[in-house]
Amino acid sequence: MQELTQAQNQRDSIVNSSLELFYRDGIKGTDVNRIIERAGVSESSFYQNFASKDDLVTAFLHKRHDIWMGWFTGEVKAKLSQPGAGLEVIADVLQSWFEDPKFRGCAFINTIAEGGKFDSEPFTIAREHKEELRRFLKEVAIRLNHEEPDLTASAAVLVVEGAIVRAQMTGDAQEAYNARLLFQCLNHS
Repeated sequence: MQELTQAQNQRDSIVNSSLELFYRDGIKGTDVNRIIERAGVSESSFYQNFASKDDLVTAFLHKRHDIWMGWFTGEVKAKLSQPGAGLEVIADVLQSWFEDPKFRGCAFINTIAEGGKFDSEPFTIAREHKEELRRFLKEVAIRLNHEEPDLTASAAVLVVEGAIVRAQMTGDAQEAYNARLLFQCLNHS
């Protein structure tokens, strides 16, 4: 049992190191040896937990999404509980993320931007997670009594993704202001 716990701790340490390094420096820009060093594990321990760097990338994408989606949905729901709140609260949540000095964009957008095949595992995971975001935004649209929640949700995903890319490109958290304007337009569509 102790060996199982130790192996899980090593796996968690490796994934947590990848959360920092892959997000900050990119997947292609991060050598496995840097992750091994940062995690404080041996190379053999790394390969006991992950068959390859690609296997770790898969674990990274899932963990990063779980963390981000949990934070994002929690923040949006909290802001929607305020009287008169509309879709524009999403821009407020995004702005708070953009203002974080550790903001480096979206792990999925960054991973796809680094290249790869459309039918690769990271692309598949990104599509699944974008669909989860769309479903959440559809729930928000339904809560706000939008007439066409599917359409609203699809448009909202584009606004979210566009704001993330712009904030990453410009380094300006005020990109969320443009998203706010678009969300206000969606409130009236």
